[in-house]
Amino acid sequence: MTTPLADIAALALRADALSAGGCAGMDAATLMQLTDLLGQIRRKTDAAQAPVAAELARQSRPELGSDSLAKKQGFRNATTLIAATTGTTIGDAVRIVQVGEGTAPRMQLSGVAGPAKHPQVAEALAAGRIGAPAAAAIISLLDRVAIRAGAAAIAQAEQTLVEQAPGLTLNDLNRVLLRAEAWLDPDGVAPREEQLRADRYLHLHEDRTGMLVFSGKADPEHAAPIKAVIEALVGAELRAARDHEQAGGAAGLGAGVGLGAGEPDAVRRSIPQMQLDALAQVCAHLLDCDDKNLPTGGATVVVRLTLDDLQNGTGSATIDGLSAPISVSTARRMAAAGGIIPCVLGGDSEILDWGRRKRLFTRTQRLALAERDGGCAKCGAPLTHTHAHHINWWTRDHGNTNLNEGVLLCDSCHHQIHDSGWEIRITGTGIDAEVWFTPPVWIDPQQTPRLGGRKRYSFAA
Repeated sequence: MTTPLADIAALALRADALSAGGCAGMDAATLMQLTDLLGQIRRKTDAAQAPVAAELARQSRPELGSDSLAKKQGFRNATTLIAATTGTTIGDAVRIVQVGEGTAPRMQLSGVAGPAKHPQVAEALAAGRIGAPAAAAIISLLDRVAIRAGAAAIAQAEQTLVEQAPGLTLNDLNRVLLRAEAWLDPDGVAPREEQLRADRYLHLHEDRTGMLVFSGKADPEHAAPIKAVIEALVGAELRAARDHEQAGGAAGLGAGVGLGAGEPDAVRRSIPQMQLDALAQVCAHLLDCDDKNLPTGGATVVVRLTLDDLQNGTGSATIDGLSAPISVSTARRMAAAGGIIPCVLGGDSEILDWGRRKRLFTRTQRLALAERDGGCAKCGAPLTHTHAHHINWWTRDHGNTNLNEGVLLCDSCHHQIHDSGWEIRITGTGIDAEVWFTPPVWIDPQQTPRLGGRKRYSFAA
């Protein structure tokens, strides 16, 4: 019986012979043969490395203290030693140790070597049918549910998984493992779902170029409609592009489908770009939807530009809630879409002063306050976190519901102003007015007014 290292050497010699003339121009059959040999070498190398990693971990146990092998070599523990000497990650080093410990023979009390904890994984690894990543994934699952599933079910699952793993990518194997875990531990599905729901999130932030960056995770319940809708829209665009090409039109992935003819991306878009466009399309539809059951809360996109820029096509425009300016051509295109309101400065506008006829600020007034304040006028919180408040209270001070007596505040700043004695003053009129906050004496003895609202961020060259 040959050793793993001897197997690796024999495979390496065959691979070296095939690649002696270089890979450029290699025929398909030879190229596939070489690829298969390199895959076998990698899996055999994993099989050879696993017991070495396990022994390194055993001789570097924390209880050995300064006598630990890793510490003698100048490393904190076995995994950092392995990662540094093999040029891999700490995570990969942890996995190879896990594989080594799960597939090595176990010493019995009698001193005789017994079977490995996971003998079928050990046999498949030694034979080169699976590599360390697949072995680690299978072992991790089996160890996680071992107590709840029982020995018989674990053995059956191990055999099935080892038979299925060869030829699968690690992503595909993980999908199989999710279903195997549900079979081994059916009572654990609901608690796992609760944890996934608790771990869901979506982070949004602008980078310094003005791009909005998304980062998030969705549990299956929330992910299903998101994935289904985006894939349906992208699929429809791909089919339309294919039909257009077959009919004699210009070729191109997603060429112009759902895009204006003048858009820069109308020639060709990648799949990730199409997925982002699909998400934007869904959100734009919601903005323009009259369904009162949708909890959009009157959300509106406001594009702001001057009348001169609109007419002449010069200068730039801005979008409420985003920092980066946009071209006038983009502003014009957005203004033509539903659910997007162009705020043209210097042009005619709707009457905004409702006096005492209405207690609550109208949607039009809120749009004007949003244009003036840009969010919470005091702290800058997003528009969606604010409410329109009377500077002079409606009941106590008989305040009016108009722009010069209204201000957008988040709940925190609203309570702070009322509880701590801040004063708010509006200078000027309409959306060009300025909002000033004067602190109480105990905060600033000089009571120096502080400019708030959008004017804090204005820039005039």
